[in-house]
Amino acid sequence: MRGSLLINRRGVQRFRQLAIGAAGSVKIKLLLCCCIVFMMLALAGRASDFMRWTKHDVIADQLSVPGCVLDKIIQKGYAIVVNTWKRYDLLKQSISHYSSCAGLDSIHIVWSEPNPPSESLVEHLNHILQSKSKGARRAELKFDINKEDSLNNRFKEIKDLKTDAVFSIDDDVIFPCSSVEFAFSVWQSAPDNMVGFVPRSHWIDQLEGKKDYYVYGGWWSVWWTGTYSMVLSKAAFFHKKYLSLYSNEMPASIREYTTKNRQDF
Repeated sequence: MRGSLLINRRGVQRFRQLAIGAAGSVKIKLLLCCCIVFMMLALAGRASDFMRWTKHDVIADQLSVPGCVLDKIIQKGYAIVVNTWKRYDLLKQSISHYSSCAGLDSIHIVWSEPNPPSESLVEHLNHILQSKSKGARRAELKFDINKEDSLNNRFKEIKDLKTDAVFSIDDDVIFPCSSVEFAFSVWQSAPDNMVGFVPRSHWIDQLEGKKDYYVYGGWWSVWWTGTYSMVLSKAAFFHKKYLSLYSNEMPASIREYTTKNRQDF
């Protein structure tokens, strides 16, 4: 009996010794792994310094390459062009909201009313913009005054734009800044295209053999078919060059048609 107890005690002690040894080996292995990871990180940092190839240098190189538009656009941000008409409360809400967007560089208000904006309105909007602008850069607020009321005013060339990106928006349309920034990033990948939030469809008019005519489909056509062929400018990013093309290169007949058939848009 005593012999068996002695054997059992020796077995327990042996098991404890093996367990302690195993635990110690695990700790040693963990310590060695941590040391190896630390050394690899240190060597990676040294290697990047040795090669002079850091993230900052890569971006700088891209900015120095002629024709590299993408990174320059990222630095400049975007301008917001707000179309409004005698809806001052909505205009104040719109300016107050978009003033806090990170990529904002300037806001241009398309003013087509008979009377110029009041001093109190201008001061109020400037105060909102300055109080909500993020970062060291202060966004600018400008009124683009027009003598006549025309839908063409929202597409007029703005010569003092500092950014390539233009976000065209109506005063009654509000999107979260996160959605605006996401749309801006998508537009940066294809700056010759229009990227927006209001899709529509069009198709060839099959009636009476009108092969050169198209039918315009409202929001219901997009909802029903799940496809779209255009994006409306009431909430969209596009390149500022299209404002110049519309104002100076497009046939005058198109602008006249837009003015006369405003209710159709």
